Amino acid sequence: MSYSHLLPPSWKSQVTVWLQEDTPSFDYGGFVVGEAEKTAFLLGKGKETAVLAGVPFVDEIFAQLGCTVEWHMAEGETFEPIKRVATITGKARFLLLGERVALNLLARCSGIATKSRRFRDIARSNGYKGVIAGTRKTTPGFRLVEKYGMMVGGIDAHRHDLSSMIMLKDNHIWSCGSISNAIATARQAGGFSLLLDVEVRTEAEADEAIEAGADVIMLDNMEGDLLLQTARRLREKWSGKRFLLETSGGIEENNLRERAVNEIDILSTSAVHQSVQHIDFSLKIQKSS
Repeated sequence: MSYSHLLPPSWKSQVTVWLQEDTPSFDYGGFVVGEAEKTAFLLGKGKETAVLAGVPFVDEIFAQLGCTVEWHMAEGETFEPIKRVATITGKARFLLLGERVALNLLARCSGIATKSRRFRDIARSNGYKGVIAGTRKTTPGFRLVEKYGMMVGGIDAHRHDLSSMIMLKDNHIWSCGSISNAIATARQAGGFSLLLDVEVRTEAEADEAIEAGADVIMLDNMEGDLLLQTARRLREKWSGKRFLLETSGGIEENNLRERAVNEIDILSTSAVHQSVQHIDFSLKIQKSS
């Protein structure tokens, strides 16, 4: 299975924009090195076991520069530093034109995949069978790469944009006057094909959302015994209704186990993609023999 098959037709044009941004006028360093054919090693460094993610983006960066990439491991596999993860061949100035764009992308995408894999493994080791998901708190212009990293890491990317699922949060509800009003209006516009996820702060708000027909109930910032008992009571009270329960807000590695309880269907967190530790990579052109 290759996650690259999910990428939309438009994504390659974004690579062109990245290259244009990095070299908007003269390439002074490229002038120095010229166009001799060279081989470069892509090295995975850092201090910890990491997940490789971002392969199709790196391939396209160097393809647009007339270089070829040979990967020595599959995307989604883990590696220990220092590992030669790929060999790249091409003209020296084009290798260097792609170097920083590729390394920056690979560092962030792999960092997200690594953190996502760690969250998934912690939850599974705790016996959690539900969905671990990211959030929409992504970097403008870089969402596709960040969501891709989550998926390679083995978690759910959650909604990709405002159009892919209806999520009603506190501001939507306050603007409409009530949860029921917000749900009714959203359902009228979104029809049957979009799931409706509603953020609630109390059990009473959850009751209102379930009764009004929400598909997913996000129990925002509930923790510990309150989260567990609320989830159990909701399932008992509304046993004839179909809905999913989601927990979100303040979830980190140090409290993941207490939130990853099987009474909850979805655990969503921005900790897997915001402020993650990037994975260190470097590109080393080999000296001619």
